[in-house]
Amino acid sequence: MKRTFKRWTYLTHRWLGIGLCLLLAMWFLSGIVMMYVGYPKLTEEERLAHLPDLNPAASVHGLLSPGAAMQAAGIEQLQEVRSLRLNRARAGAPTYWLERSGQPVLAIDASSGETLLQVDAAVALASAQAYAGDATAVLAKGTLLEDANTHSRGLDAHRPLWRFDIEQGPLARLYVSGTTGEVIRDVSRTELYWNWLGAWVHWLYMFRGNAFNAHHSDIINWLSVISMVLVLTGAVVGIWRWRFREPYKSGARSPYPSALMRWHHVLGLLFAVVCMTWLFSGLMSMRPWGMLRSPPAPLQVSAMQGQLQWDYLQDLPGSEASPFGALKELRWLPLLGESVALQINAQGPITARNLRTGKSHEPSQAEVMQAARNLMAVPITQWDRLSAYDLYYYERAPHTMTGGRDKPLPIYRVAFGDEAKTWVHVDANTGQLLGSLNSTERLSRWLFTMLHSWDWLPLLNRRPLWDGVMIALSLGGLAISATGVVIAWRRLRQKIS
Repeated sequence: MKRTFKRWTYLTHRWLGIGLCLLLAMWFLSGIVMMYVGYPKLTEEERLAHLPDLNPAASVHGLLSPGAAMQAAGIEQLQEVRSLRLNRARAGAPTYWLERSGQPVLAIDASSGETLLQVDAAVALASAQAYAGDATAVLAKGTLLEDANTHSRGLDAHRPLWRFDIEQGPLARLYVSGTTGEVIRDVSRTELYWNWLGAWVHWLYMFRGNAFNAHHSDIINWLSVISMVLVLTGAVVGIWRWRFREPYKSGARSPYPSALMRWHHVLGLLFAVVCMTWLFSGLMSMRPWGMLRSPPAPLQVSAMQGQLQWDYLQDLPGSEASPFGALKELRWLPLLGESVALQINAQGPITARNLRTGKSHEPSQAEVMQAARNLMAVPITQWDRLSAYDLYYYERAPHTMTGGRDKPLPIYRVAFGDEAKTWVHVDANTGQLLGSLNSTERLSRWLFTMLHSWDWLPLLNRRPLWDGVMIALSLGGLAISATGVVIAWRRLRQKIS
């Protein structure tokens, strides 16, 4: 029995290695690339930087007030309105964007109040040109449903997409929403080319947008599981073959006469735990077969924030009332029972103004806490003010998978006594709800992001120490895989011959 088990362990490792070593080498190499070049995305910083200035075109002259524009568009109820934005993202023209719970974003012409539904070639081209700048040549390439840069599920509501190529400069490609007319993805030249060796390989996107599309997740899940079996059997074989007490007659601890086999043996013992950890955490990122999935927290956001009031949406600030340079966007939203206007430039929110009082919107801790109690019908068990990032609330580089999101400080962390042990993060300066985490999502943070990206603040805050550790471990895994590829090739060649 013992001999049979050993034989099958050897055979399993050998033949899985022949089949999977190249895949593992690709995963390790692409992981290094993704440390510095991520999958294309449109970050808030990029969006604001490329928005045409609002001041010259959006003074009070010729534009409807937000209330008048919504009424002209047939909007009669404000209960479900989450926010209303004014910018020039669609074809360079002033446009209101109405965001309502559970409904698509509605575009409204700021001059006429007309609901803007159709996105034709002229609108898409004008949006891309406004984003790229008038001095930049933009080439229309038609529409598409999905390509190598647009596999993200978050783009599904915008398909089909209009694609535009840019001949010169750091930007290489733009994608315009087929439903709203906004630029919803930009691709730099660095991202365009390195993506083929980075995220496209790492996330096995060669199985997306074709006959394998419906099975993409299952392919990743099962390849991860089988790869874990490969590493585990390799570790077991490596320990069996290593002489811990007495060396072999050759004087070596490893029995293999070939330098290549010895390196594979030694590296496998050194980096097996790292390989297993990354394969497991990568599998956890997929939330396989329903694991680590939980329903969203039943937050009563409207009970906390209230709703916009028609009385405070009848005016537009003139240019003389906005002494903040290049204004990019105006935003109206309910916060803690008040109607609030945000003035935003390329660096983010400049001011938050209470439309009822005309003064700055600066809620006290007591006001935020009182409003937060309305989020859930359970008691608050803990209340903390965070002035620095911690294990669960932190910032990553924009190009990374979890980066590019607004993570302001200070914040309030509100813990509720519900079954899911929900935490809610609230911006201390404005009272905006930033997000929530339940116990399952906090577990996912450990099993995926902590183990896979090593985004542990004491290490992340000491770059390039983090870079050195991650690259060294990745190169170790790559070396195991590369030697395995050569060994597998030689084995196959012997069998064929």
